[in-house]
Amino acid sequence: MAGSLNKVQIIGRLGQDPEVKYTKGGQGVTSFSMATDEGYTKDGVKTEKTEWHRICAWGKLAELCGNYLHKGSLVYVEGKLQTRQWEKDGQKMYTTEIVAFTMQFMENKADNQGQTPPQDGQNKGHNQQQGGNSTNTSKGTAGMDNTPF
Repeated sequence: MAGSLNKVQIIGRLGQDPEVKYTKGGQGVTSFSMATDEGYTKDGVKTEKTEWHRICAWGKLAELCGNYLHKGSLVYVEGKLQTRQWEKDGQKMYTTEIVAFTMQFMENKADNQGQTPPQDGQNKGHNQQQGGNSTNTSKGTAGMDNTPF
């Protein structure tokens, strides 16, 4: 479908330590939850709302997440929304998650419990394609170079 866009950008904190698993082909995959929050005032009452998001990362990005992120880490994630379906006990189950293309650490080294995240360029630009191939794109919008807007 021409003219559509599936892109998500969030900044939030991890709700759990990421766990890296590997496919039969040896490709890394990790998933973790992230919380984003917003505050607003209604009728003089301050209210905070927290939204939880499932994040999935593949390949080198999955390994970086597993090595350097921990519960409470502040992170920027960019990716796409994806809904998966499976069957459990004869009932169709669904989940919607963010498939991460890019991740950026938002904390300094002291905040990251002594672990040093990779230098600039090593944690950006990892793009996971449908077929499971990781590619490194400098623009983050592969195939949109000639888009007229």
